[in-house]
Amino acid sequence: MNQEIVFSSYYGQTGTPGLDFYKKNDAGYQAAPKAIEMGWDKVLQEVKDSSLRGRGGAGFPTGMKWGFINRASDKTKYLVINADESEPGTFKDRAILTHQPHMV
Repeated sequence: MNQEIVFSSYYGQTGTPGLDFYKKNDAGYQAAPKAIEMGWDKVLQEVKDSSLRGRGGAGFPTGMKWGFINRASDKTKYLVINADESEPGTFKDRAILTHQPHMV
């Protein structure tokens, strides 16, 4: 199976790449205007169609999780990223947030 290595592509560098580095080297944040143009329903469907899953042990479907946000009231909504690692000896979330914070 071919697998694209996304988060660990810059491991081993000194320091954490800043926002300018990310924009220059990874075309960062170009998807945000496209997502706004598409609208919530189309973005949600694309995430569901992708079969993207969470990085936790259960691999919860991301599209389903994001769907819960849409069902919330019309008030301001927040997306919270939980980087708590309860698995002993696992530091994947810390490594991702340290080395690639703008990819999250």
